[in-house]
Amino acid sequence: MKGIISTSIAILTGLIVLMGYFFQIPILADLRSLILDWAVTLAAIMVFIGVLNLLSVNNSRINKKDKGSVYSLVLIISLLVTLVLGLFLKPGHPVMNFIFYSIQLPVEKSLMALLAVTLLVASINLLRRQPNLFSVIFLGTTFLILLGTVPLPFGEFPFVGDVLRPFIAQVLAASGARGILIGVALATLTTGLRVLFGADRPYGGK
Repeated sequence: MKGIISTSIAILTGLIVLMGYFFQIPILADLRSLILDWAVTLAAIMVFIGVLNLLSVNNSRINKKDKGSVYSLVLIISLLVTLVLGLFLKPGHPVMNFIFYSIQLPVEKSLMALLAVTLLVASINLLRRQPNLFSVIFLGTTFLILLGTVPLPFGEFPFVGDVLRPFIAQVLAASGARGILIGVALATLTTGLRVLFGADRPYGGK
């Protein structure tokens, strides 16, 4: 009985949201908006629970004096300070902008730079372990992208920086990314239809 109820609720909710996009019926539009508001609220609650779990885990590391607990302390202090400032000053305040542009943004750029170097090292290791055509293509593409992106003392290479790198990034990489997104969209659509028809029951239905 429990499985039938949960399956019926899931299918009915999905159909209401789906039909609310295709049919301009006031009651369907109101129900769809209400359900989406519930979903947004639940997502916010899950984020809040995740923050509490993050604080609990790092506080436990500090109490146990584990290795690297000083980083946990810095994380907790930074989180609480940013949270308090955000609640009182609001996100558009100059202080919040200073925190974002002076701390968050440089850290993200540093991580992206580290990711680029890591990809280059990984491609070299891949070529050493599996010396085949795909490894050579991966290493060559990574090297060309880095060579056409990084600032050089004598300036950029004329063909690599203005022709080859944009072609790889905007044509080849963008085409592959769009193909992946189309595949993800089709898989999501298939999964949603299976949930709507009751074939898959991730919500605990039997």
